[in-house]
Amino acid sequence: MVPLLDVNAQNHPLEAEFTEAFLRVFRSGQFIMGPEVSALEEKIAALTASKHALGVSSGTDAILLALMALGIGPGDEVLVPAYTFFATAGCVSRAGATPVFVDACPVCFNIDVSDARAKVTVRTKAIIPVHLFGQAADMDAVMALAEEHQLKVIEDGAQSIGASYKGRPCGSIGHIGTYSFFPSKNLGGFGDGGALVCQDDELAEQCRVLRVHGSKPKYFHHFVGGNFRLDPLQAAMLMVKLPHYGDYTRKRQANAAYYTERLLRTSGVVQADPAHCRCGSTQAAWLEETGARVVLPVGYGHNEHIWNQYTLRIVDEGRRDALKDFLIGRKIGCEIYYPVTMDQQRCFADTPESSRRGCDVARRLSREAISIPIYPELSESQKDEVISAIQDFLGLGV
Repeated sequence: MVPLLDVNAQNHPLEAEFTEAFLRVFRSGQFIMGPEVSALEEKIAALTASKHALGVSSGTDAILLALMALGIGPGDEVLVPAYTFFATAGCVSRAGATPVFVDACPVCFNIDVSDARAKVTVRTKAIIPVHLFGQAADMDAVMALAEEHQLKVIEDGAQSIGASYKGRPCGSIGHIGTYSFFPSKNLGGFGDGGALVCQDDELAEQCRVLRVHGSKPKYFHHFVGGNFRLDPLQAAMLMVKLPHYGDYTRKRQANAAYYTERLLRTSGVVQADPAHCRCGSTQAAWLEETGARVVLPVGYGHNEHIWNQYTLRIVDEGRRDALKDFLIGRKIGCEIYYPVTMDQQRCFADTPESSRRGCDVARRLSREAISIPIYPELSESQKDEVISAIQDFLGLGV
């Protein structure tokens, strides 16, 4: 049996330190904000090379807070990936703005900036690149587009705290960066939690005020904000894990390299080719030339990929779902990220057609992608079990 994720394998060895942290907060009586949150914020700022860091209630709330602080609202359009988790587009709608869905790169799964450029209008006010699965989006292209059209950039780094783009931490490049501490993330907490980072003093202060219902001082409200605070208990628990975070990342990277090296020995398995990044029109020919049945993910040389997920593409209609059933039958955890693109979600059916067109690569990824276990504590025998199952599936010619 190989679970998709085993949080206990990571948390239980630190039980004594977690217990000490819990008791420290319990005995302090400080259960809202305070020194535990401030200490974590200092560490997150250092980790992400950011001048300011704010602990917040979730990665979702971090995005919503960022949109509010930047003044994004009714009448505005925001460019968001069609292929990602719901929160990115959902927050745009909650802010009263219109999400405009952008196609994906077939290699790195991230936002296709050339498609984003084609969808800019006079109403476009921001772009939210998501650093999906632990790898940075093309931030040079994103920032160039933003500068050209005076757009705000919110980096959704929910899956990528500690990842980097050309030596710069994800989240530190745009106007605001956001992260999630959901238990399944590389730096996972014991419930919901998140962080927001930025370099600008005034913007950081605006975020701090909005984090506490828009009040400064207490009971004097200059803005309508929200309750976006991170609990001190979550902060204390995360501080226990932070010293181990580099080791967690190295183990994920080693697991990814192990999968890639061994799976590439299998007939019909190829690795994604960076030459085809954002070149969806060439994918069919390349797949036919290589005889690919399975496409492995790749980390670009200019990125430090932290492998929140190791995501395969299973070529040909229906075969991805067949592999999922096969792996489940072998008691191997797997997950489909994401079976429905944002432009196809029912809740966005009323958005303008122009906001949902041209997401063909994203839709293809939603039919082909499946993620296998990659968490740091995987044993070699567990990885071999996953590899053998994939090889057996391919050998069946399903």
